[in-house]
Amino acid sequence: MLEKLLGSVCGKTREEPKTEERKIRGTVLLMKKNVMEMTDVGASFLDRVHEIVGKGVTLQLISASHADPANGSRGKLGKEAYLEHWVTKFTSLSAKDDAMFNITFDWDESMGVPGAFIIRNHHHSQFYLKKVTLEDVPGHGQLQFVCNSWVYPAHRYKNDRVFFAYKTYLPCNTPEPLRAYREDELTNLRGDGSGTLKEWDRVYDYALYNDLGSPEKGQEYARPVLGDSKEFPYPRRGRTGREPNEKDPNSESQLPLLNLNIYVPRDERFSHVKFLDFIGYSFKSLGQVLIPEIEAVFDETINEFDDFQDVHKLYEGGIKLPDGHALKNTRECLPWESFKNLLHLDGGRPLQFPTPDIIKNDRTAWRTDEEFGREMLAGVNPVIIRRLQEFPPASKLDPKVYGNQNSSMTGDQIEKNMNGLTVEEAIADNKLFILDYHDVLIPYLRRINTTTTKTYASRTVLLLQDNGTLKPLAIELSREQPDENVHDPISQVFTPSEHGIENSKWQLAKAYAAVNDSGYHQLISHWLNTHAVIEPFVIATNRRLSVLHPIYKLLQPHYRDTMNINALARHTLINAGGILERTVFPARYAMEMSATIYKNWNFAEQALPEDLIKRGVAVIDPSQRHGLRLLIEDYPFAVDGLEIWSAIKDWVNDYCSIYYDKDDMIQDDKELQSWWMELREEGHGDLKDEPWWPKMQTKYELVQTCTIIIWVASALHAAVNFGQYPYAGYLPNRPTVSRRFMPEPDTPEHAELEKDPDLSFLKTITAQFQTLLGVSLIEILSQHSTEEIYLGQRDTSEWPSDKEKEAFARFSTKLVKIENEIIERNNDQRLRNRVGPVNMPYTLLYPNTSDYSKKGGLTVKGIPNSISI
Repeated sequence: MLEKLLGSVCGKTREEPKTEERKIRGTVLLMKKNVMEMTDVGASFLDRVHEIVGKGVTLQLISASHADPANGSRGKLGKEAYLEHWVTKFTSLSAKDDAMFNITFDWDESMGVPGAFIIRNHHHSQFYLKKVTLEDVPGHGQLQFVCNSWVYPAHRYKNDRVFFAYKTYLPCNTPEPLRAYREDELTNLRGDGSGTLKEWDRVYDYALYNDLGSPEKGQEYARPVLGDSKEFPYPRRGRTGREPNEKDPNSESQLPLLNLNIYVPRDERFSHVKFLDFIGYSFKSLGQVLIPEIEAVFDETINEFDDFQDVHKLYEGGIKLPDGHALKNTRECLPWESFKNLLHLDGGRPLQFPTPDIIKNDRTAWRTDEEFGREMLAGVNPVIIRRLQEFPPASKLDPKVYGNQNSSMTGDQIEKNMNGLTVEEAIADNKLFILDYHDVLIPYLRRINTTTTKTYASRTVLLLQDNGTLKPLAIELSREQPDENVHDPISQVFTPSEHGIENSKWQLAKAYAAVNDSGYHQLISHWLNTHAVIEPFVIATNRRLSVLHPIYKLLQPHYRDTMNINALARHTLINAGGILERTVFPARYAMEMSATIYKNWNFAEQALPEDLIKRGVAVIDPSQRHGLRLLIEDYPFAVDGLEIWSAIKDWVNDYCSIYYDKDDMIQDDKELQSWWMELREEGHGDLKDEPWWPKMQTKYELVQTCTIIIWVASALHAAVNFGQYPYAGYLPNRPTVSRRFMPEPDTPEHAELEKDPDLSFLKTITAQFQTLLGVSLIEILSQHSTEEIYLGQRDTSEWPSDKEKEAFARFSTKLVKIENEIIERNNDQRLRNRVGPVNMPYTLLYPNTSDYSKKGGLTVKGIPNSISI
């Protein structure tokens, strides 16, 4: 009875159909806000009231066949239809429950097939529209609209929300009645470049990195603007439109620390499940929210690990901290009692982390030279090592500015460990390799070392042995002169030794090199070369490519959550005084240094084959698979990576070939050309004049470009991100800070190194508090969400046509084959770099398309489609 009564009330707004009209029935799949946001207790009630008074949710079909001259030749509109039974359909509070509503349209058959619809939400609250399915459309049959978008109340929008049928059209092939709607939608997404953006705005726009500093807190927290500068070029970020900082009009004002509601377009924000996962992981670990409280604890206790057993207590039993009431100066704004049980921070329970993989099977194998070399090929930063083609290594820094920065290494120092080879023979046989951080650090070293950091710029030379492993030969540590007017560095060379004080110094030298590698990894390999460089592609794609465009559909899955995680990073991680500055050695100069390194970023060289060739670890060889011959045959990242790269490129080529028969179709594609021009001139505008940008005139250039984007957003990010906790969760293996220089003879530090080398080692690397904070951070970053979508998977089963579906099926099948091949390689005992002395198989490029990938957490495997954490 209630359902009949309510139906008649809502039906008053509809007219009876004429005899020539036909009813089209459909279903609408959505998720209500009261399901997603349990804090908004009034949403459900108010929405039901709105329904009763005739303010429901309406859809209005748009013809793809017939234009309305009176409406700018846009497609003719059908009559509005209401979602049925909103009031009587109750949904559970499970965040995973969708609501299915029926809808019935009156449609004049003479208007042909609908190609889009307008939706108006007259409710109090927003909902997430997933899909609309029309049955028995005259002349077509079933018609799908895959929406996946938040729809806010209609009064929040300046223009109607329009969704298109799940079809794909090049701009020139778009049905004429839909073209204006297609163009209007892109105009809406670009916005007008003004005002503070609100959560319901759908604007994608560019901004400089001017939101990192907090100058109102004092000069210590001021940071330079990154971007639109020859000194500090940078990729663009998403605009929020927040007001300028009161102390510096060139900087954007900051939100309070606990306010995570940073503007990104609503459809780019984490889903409810992903957000809960992220918050759960963050609360489980230590975050910046607790820095003052944890510092208060360590102000009263020694801030050192006494020995390696003390470090192991982090994972085996934990470190007991004082009761919450014992903490001094606790900020009143922090709900300490609410957090401490969840975080295990009360005195009765220990602070304990999961055991990192690097020490699960052997506590000490990480200290071996073989493992030290192996991690350059199969660790968390396997993208830096290069072939050494001249000895001693030369510097590219301007000697007029920096003095003589060439290496001080000699042949005698390294040949004693080269298995009988000479330097000349090793170079000729492609046997010498180097991990070189000298030139990138020297310009900043003096400033870095004025902080609590005391570190070096390192060069590590290694020999490729017959068994495929890398043998460290020497580590050169260079530091600045005490006199600022003297530019030539103070350099020391350390070589392997198995006994006594020389062994202790060798272990320290490896730690200093690891500090360089850790900082460069986090700042450049991870943040800059994946997170930061991809964000302009996300923005440009949404501004210039319609959802109907084939390249939009190809790339969009690889942008999921990227803008959101980057916004959170700017808020709490890479900002002034943020977690990264507190835990990684460049400290306040970290982002500034990344901007100087961005000057040498080259889009074309982000392709894996080009990167391997540039670093000299591979040479072109048409007779080999992938057309390359690896000079280090057992190079897990490169071997697995080339398989993934080739699978991605084949998929992209198959997909693009469906839509582009000839190169002139690419040249004539107005949206594609507009996208590529804006990406170069605005998104990466500081490098717009570089000659290496593809011209986007041929299908080869399009395929290569899209392959690079997908590779960087998926496999490359997976390789440099999800191994962080497994390798660096045990910080002695990858320290992030060094606090004192190598001990000099006849000093107390040297005597301590002789007497207790382990204690000296721990006093040199990352301190206890920084370790807790750093390990907490990388535990969060290394987690997979329970709703992650991996390479070879999609969030919808629908496809515009069977051709795309078949091509993607081939792609997914290749990835399964690659998974099996990786397992076989990891089980091949001849490949010593696959597992190493720590007995840790290389699985970071295991695509993980299996069902158990849905478990999430620290899986140490799996390639998500996008940079989502």
